[in-house]
Amino acid sequence: MKRLLFVFLITIMLFTLTCCGTKADKTSQSTNTNDTSMISQTEQKNETEEITETKIEEGEENLDSGIFNFETKTVMLNSGYEMPIMGLGTYSLDYDTCVSSVTALLDNDGRLIDTAYMYHNEDAVGYAIRTSDVPREEIFVTTKLYPNQYSDAANAIDEALERMGLDYIDLMLLHHPGTDDVKAYQAMEQAVQDGKIRSIGLSNWYIEELEEFLPQVTIMPAVVQNEIHPYYQEIDVVPYIQEHGIVVEGWYPFGGRGYTKELLQNETISAIANSHGVTSAQVILRWNLQRGVVVIPGSSNPDHIAENLDIFGFELTEDEMEQIKGLNRDEKHDWY
Repeated sequence: MKRLLFVFLITIMLFTLTCCGTKADKTSQSTNTNDTSMISQTEQKNETEEITETKIEEGEENLDSGIFNFETKTVMLNSGYEMPIMGLGTYSLDYDTCVSSVTALLDNDGRLIDTAYMYHNEDAVGYAIRTSDVPREEIFVTTKLYPNQYSDAANAIDEALERMGLDYIDLMLLHHPGTDDVKAYQAMEQAVQDGKIRSIGLSNWYIEELEEFLPQVTIMPAVVQNEIHPYYQEIDVVPYIQEHGIVVEGWYPFGGRGYTKELLQNETISAIANSHGVTSAQVILRWNLQRGVVVIPGSSNPDHIAENLDIFGFELTEDEMEQIKGLNRDEKHDWY
């Protein structure tokens, strides 16, 4: 009897130990599974954060893109580079005049210069930059390919760099729509990959042209540059472009040759200028900036260049902005 009781007790003890061991194994397996899951989630989180950071570095995601900073006088492009919001257009300036004007801009702390192949002064712009005391990295240079260059855009890009004597171009645009424009844009995309161009965009593209063009390219344009002034405000076009994360830039801010005097003497603009103690030209440029439009007025007069840059000491009221908006005539002054 005692022997049977002893065997029974031994059996119970072995059973208990076996159950505890099984439970411990299950607990250990559960703990290991949870640890593995936690490690996996952590790794996934880190990977997601790394992807997000990479996108920001590549300019695919930038919360500040398109927002004007009036303290630094710049705007962040969707390419990840900052662009000055006020500069100088060099259309029709001959070599010596162009060198003088660009020098005046740089001497007055202006940093944005706009040229083009068809202006025939890229070499003058490059010379003024290279001989300036202003570091190259502080200067933002824009040039453009003309439609007669679109079929061989890769060589045209190299030629522009050679003419200007620069290592890179800050922004290159297609001058206006034309045969092989998509092919030319793709050449600019490749030049971005090669480090020859930092940002790319378009000039004289409007809603219809953009709807057709954008699906055919890989890199979203950083800038679209169009004719914009109080008589031709592109009221629908400007927000359309901006909604795509593209910065709008306006040429002919004073209406262009043959129209400048009339625009600067406009009663509404003159009255607003008098109320702020500034010039009509300064009011028009400030109006552009407050609409989120970069401006590049052309001038060969050093005093006017300095005056045009001095538009950050006053601000137009909402009512004044509306008054100028009321001047719109949808009156385009050039054929582009």
